[in-house]
Amino acid sequence: MHTMSIFDDKYKAATGNSELPATYANSRKMVNQERQSAATYKFEPVKGHPMLHWKGRRPFDSTQYYPARLKDSYGKQVRGWMNKIFWGDNLQVMGHLLKDYKGQIDFIYIDPPYDSKADYRKKIKLRGREVVNNAISFEEKQYSDIWSNDEYLQFMYERLILIRELLSEKGSIILQCDWHKVHHLRCIMDEIFGPGNCINEIIWHYKTFQGQTRKYFARKHDNLLFYKKGEDFIYNKLYDTSLENTIDAVRWSDYIDENGKIYGNKMPLQDSRFIRYLNKWKREHKREPAADDVIYEVKGQPLDSVWHMKGLDPKSEEKLGYPTQKPVDLIERIILTTTNPGSIVFDCFMGSGTVQAVAMKTGRKFIGADINLGAVQTTTKRLLHIAAELKEKGVRETRYTGFQIYNVNHYDVFRNPLEAREIILKALEIKPFPNNNVYDGEKDGRMVRIMPINSIATNADLNELIANFDYKTFEKLKSKHPAKPVLRLLLICMGHEPGLAAYLQSAVPYKLDIEVIDILKDKTTLELKRDAEAAISIESGKLFIHAFYPINLLQKLSLQKENVDNWKELVDSVMIDYNYDGTVFKPKVIDIPERNHLVEGVYRMPAKAGTIHIKITDLLSEVFEQTVRNG
Repeated sequence: MHTMSIFDDKYKAATGNSELPATYANSRKMVNQERQSAATYKFEPVKGHPMLHWKGRRPFDSTQYYPARLKDSYGKQVRGWMNKIFWGDNLQVMGHLLKDYKGQIDFIYIDPPYDSKADYRKKIKLRGREVVNNAISFEEKQYSDIWSNDEYLQFMYERLILIRELLSEKGSIILQCDWHKVHHLRCIMDEIFGPGNCINEIIWHYKTFQGQTRKYFARKHDNLLFYKKGEDFIYNKLYDTSLENTIDAVRWSDYIDENGKIYGNKMPLQDSRFIRYLNKWKREHKREPAADDVIYEVKGQPLDSVWHMKGLDPKSEEKLGYPTQKPVDLIERIILTTTNPGSIVFDCFMGSGTVQAVAMKTGRKFIGADINLGAVQTTTKRLLHIAAELKEKGVRETRYTGFQIYNVNHYDVFRNPLEAREIILKALEIKPFPNNNVYDGEKDGRMVRIMPINSIATNADLNELIANFDYKTFEKLKSKHPAKPVLRLLLICMGHEPGLAAYLQSAVPYKLDIEVIDILKDKTTLELKRDAEAAISIESGKLFIHAFYPINLLQKLSLQKENVDNWKELVDSVMIDYNYDGTVFKPKVIDIPERNHLVEGVYRMPAKAGTIHIKITDLLSEVFEQTVRNG
């Protein structure tokens, strides 16, 4: 367990005392009393430090260390560093990172959910074909941005606390959001980082087509909340106005050279503003300037806090089809301002991997995380293309192009947590509750709660459920039937801590009837997903992929195997490790075709090939894997 000292430090600093305020000390004591209901937690603000409150607000001052399994490795270390991409819940990813990276990360950018009340989808279509009917294309939901207000705020609150712990003393964070929740998130960031550490609220204004709005101004900007951790944070001033258009260049056009420099032999001595620069130069150099001394250099107009930049053009080659993808120009401006070459950059809502892509191009180290496997696959392909481009161009400056893929908690059953919930509800014949923030459904008279997907369920995962129980109803039921449970509950998880049910019962002062189902152990006969099929052979020193049929994709495309003329249209990439060690996949063949091209399907093998491992990724980002032995 890693203990967070953020609240202690903040309260001591705010009061000027070495001891914690009594009201806060009582709140801290309650954190460790596991048998106490979440509804009794108290947060008392210090004068001058207002705090945002929401229903079910829970303390978060410690987190567990979560294991991570290295799955894939691409490229080599550069100066002892390998970049890292994590597939998993970013709260657990950061719990893992705290062990080695607490106080080590120079910049964190996050583009988290906005609570926009929208579902984000990605267009899936066969490779190399124009879309002519629904049989060869569909839209797949990537993630949902629909929350209850209180659930969203707790979600962001916990993650921002861990983010602060990971930042170095010279580090900073930019959180991007919009009008939906920027006011709440700024309050939370003021609490965690301190209002004095707010550097800017930047407005990114973009002009994109929206059609006619009837009763509101067109919403054409995002907010970037920029906070530092310590006083000596990294900040590189950037300029957005061409030299000839700056006020200084126009004012002193007769005195500057083509590079904007003013020398000692040619100075606007009649200009009072320039005289100030001249006197400053004299004080610093303690002499009169010589003819070839540079007295002042016009650099352009520094960036201000309103950025007029284009949004991502849907027809651009940069567009990867991932929802909410941000333009490279925007992220590059952010990273160049807040980091230096060699700085570690982290994005725990990675999406299409724009932060990681810019970091690789500009010589920064990076770490990324996303709970959606589709995001990990998209980022992997993108980074491999950039690494190949840098190698082809012969870039000599240091670029950190090697990276590894990790899976937190060792579970990789579902690639898309949003789809996983629907699969579980259907497989276990649960009656769903679409708009219920507490329960996912009902089965055999029990309320059903699906615990986090692709991870071990912990006691901490129950806190949200505990905070949102209907205690008034519980009290009424208890008064009518004191001996009976007030709730029959079914918890569905994929692995769990021992005593999960006992912890839940101890945290609620009412009798509960709790059943726990581990779908990986208790329901081994469940068909949670259908495997793909492939025909692979080795002949005359070559590896042949004769056929590939990803069943889930075919079903969503409304196709049968017999309808597929060319299996390559279903494939996003092929990778082959010719000497697989059984643990970490290190491909020597990386076949990722351009958008409208197809994979090759036939690959020449090296003479010393041993155990061969093949990964075929389909258009849904689902991966088929097969191991074969040469000879």
